[in-house]
Amino acid sequence: MALILNLETATTNCSVSLAQDGGILAIREHNTPNYSHSEQLHVFIQEVLKKASLDMNDLDAVAVSKGPGSYTGLRIGVSAAKGLCFALDIPLISIPTLSIMAEQAKDSKTDYIIPVLDARRLEVYSAVFDNSLSQVKETCAEIINQDSFKEFSSKGKVLIVGSGAQKCKELLLDQKVDFDTTIVPSSREMGLLSFNKFNENDLEDVAYFEPYYLKDFILQGKK
Repeated sequence: MALILNLETATTNCSVSLAQDGGILAIREHNTPNYSHSEQLHVFIQEVLKKASLDMNDLDAVAVSKGPGSYTGLRIGVSAAKGLCFALDIPLISIPTLSIMAEQAKDSKTDYIIPVLDARRLEVYSAVFDNSLSQVKETCAEIINQDSFKEFSSKGKVLIVGSGAQKCKELLLDQKVDFDTTIVPSSREMGLLSFNKFNENDLEDVAYFEPYYLKDFILQGKK
């Protein structure tokens, strides 16, 4: 039996779930554009443990969404996860953020699922998965234009999901592509993903693990 605490803070959705053998026992999340993760995350952790009538010492591992995503959000989630793992002497598991999003769309009966997170201007963070959720294009930061993802839409049905989907919708006018702007990364989908990694002993080095920022952080100064 594996009891895993899952933390998702890569975007505006602050999400915490507690899963046993991949099944969700309790979940608490709040999606707000104000990025209140620093205030909510540890409260949510206590709430899901209380709801399941368990405590920290019952945990077998902590899983965290590794990115890409918000620089600050990722640092908050990873710092919390590493702190818990150090204190409890339990393993750390990382889950790619875009894989979490693809997992939400796995029943969409499409040939390709493309999760996209909004970045600056016309840029998104993206990856491409086939209908068995095997990743067929690596995670990258790319500028969206009218030909983006055409290599996939020309071969089958494509579903683009996430906060960058609206940006894509405005540009991919000549492609047969469906869009879902409602999907945000959630710890709900992390339950099974983290359990599989736990069983495979696919763990991180707690001392040296860092979020997958994909791009360097750029501080925006006042003009």
